Amino acid sequence: MKGGHIHGIRSRQILLALFSIGCTTVIIWAWEKTSSTSILPLEDSEPHLLNVISQECNYANGKWVPSNKRPLYSGFECKDWLSDMWDCRLTQRTDFTYEGFRWKSDSCEIPEFDGSTFLKRMKNKTIALIGDSLGRQQFQSLMCMVTATGGKNIPSPDVIDIGFEYDLLKPAGAIRPNGWAYLFPASNTTILFYWSSTLCDLEPLNVSDPATSIAMHLDRPPSFLSKYLKKFDVVLLNTGHHWNRGKLNSNRWEMHVGGKPLRDRKLSMIGNAKNYTLHSVVRWLDSQLPKHPQLKVFLRTMSPRHFMNGEWNTGGSCNNTTPLAHGSRIFQNESSDYVAASAVKGTMVNLLDVTAFSQLRDEGHISRYSLKPNLKIQDCLHWCLPGIPDTWNEIFAAQI
Repeated sequence: MKGGHIHGIRSRQILLALFSIGCTTVIIWAWEKTSSTSILPLEDSEPHLLNVISQECNYANGKWVPSNKRPLYSGFECKDWLSDMWDCRLTQRTDFTYEGFRWKSDSCEIPEFDGSTFLKRMKNKTIALIGDSLGRQQFQSLMCMVTATGGKNIPSPDVIDIGFEYDLLKPAGAIRPNGWAYLFPASNTTILFYWSSTLCDLEPLNVSDPATSIAMHLDRPPSFLSKYLKKFDVVLLNTGHHWNRGKLNSNRWEMHVGGKPLRDRKLSMIGNAKNYTLHSVVRWLDSQLPKHPQLKVFLRTMSPRHFMNGEWNTGGSCNNTTPLAHGSRIFQNESSDYVAASAVKGTMVNLLDVTAFSQLRDEGHISRYSLKPNLKIQDCLHWCLPGIPDTWNEIFAAQI
C-alpha cells in the first residue's frame, strides 16, 4: 500500500477489513455480486465476488499474456529428454503461435524460469514426479527447461543416468522403463519420474503367471513411493485419466482394500475409487511429513481433455489452432478439480492447480499432428512440447 492506495485494485471494490494473522496480512474485499469459478473473455471484465487476498500467492487466478521469451527451450534441440511423439516441431504442424504465451498471476509475480538458478536452489535435493503420461510430459518438460540455455538446449555431459539406483529399468517386453532418474553432479540435484498412473500399489495375484490379474490396492501408496520416500525432498503426484473401466479391464487390475478384493459396489464406482485413492495417498504422505521435515509434497490437479464430437477412438477432435479463442483469464473461488482440492484440504500437502488455466489452451494439444498422422484419431489429451506443461513447471518451481 502506498499513499493511501492499494495498487492493482479497482475502485468498485470496497475495503471491509485489514488485519494480521501471525505474519500474514489479510485484506478482505467485497464486490457487488458473488459468483463461482468463471472464465472471462479476452476483453477482461471485472470479477464480481467475495474474495480473500493474502500474501500467499494464488497462482491459479490470472491471465495468459504474450511473451517474446517463449518457448523456454527448443523442440529441435532437446533430444535427450523430449519424446519425438510429443515434439510438435517434428510433425506437419506449421503454426506454433501457441508457444508464445506465459501465465501471469493476479496476486504475485511468477519468476522467469532459469535452469541454472533452479538447480542452485535445488542443490543436494531429489525431485520425484510420480504419475501418468501427463506426469511424464511434465518431467520431460522440466528436464528440457533445466538444460536449456537462452532457449536452446545444448547437450551436456554433466547429466548422469542413475535410474538403476531406483530400480527404474525396462521390463522384458516393455516399450519403455517404468521411470527415469538423472543426476546433475554440479549441484547434486536428482530429477526423476516414476510411472504410477493411478497412484495405487499394484501387486500381481500370481507372480508365476504372466497373465495374472493385478491387485490394485486403493488404500496403499505405490511401493516405489514408500520405499524411496526418505530419499526425496520434493514429491509431485498426479493421476486422473487412467481412472476408467476400460483401462482397468485391459490391465487386469482388480480393486482391493484392506488386502482383500473390494466388495463395496458404491466404492468400486470409478469416481468414488479415484476419490478414495487420492485421499488415501495424501493422508499417508501427510502422516509421513513429520518424519521427513525436509520434504515438500504437491498434488497436481487434472490436465483437461479437449475432445469434441467424440472420444479419441470415435472421431473426437481438437482442430482449433487459434490461441485463447475461448478467453485468456481465470478467476475462481476454488479449484475446478474438486477431488484433488478436497484431498489436500486440511493437510500439509500442497495443491498445484493447473486445470482451469490449461482449459483455455485447447490449441496446444498434439491434435492431428503426429509423426505418423492418422486422420481418424486425434490426441486431445497430451500437449505439444514446448507447451502448456512448461507453465505447470514454472508454477511448480515458484511454489517450491
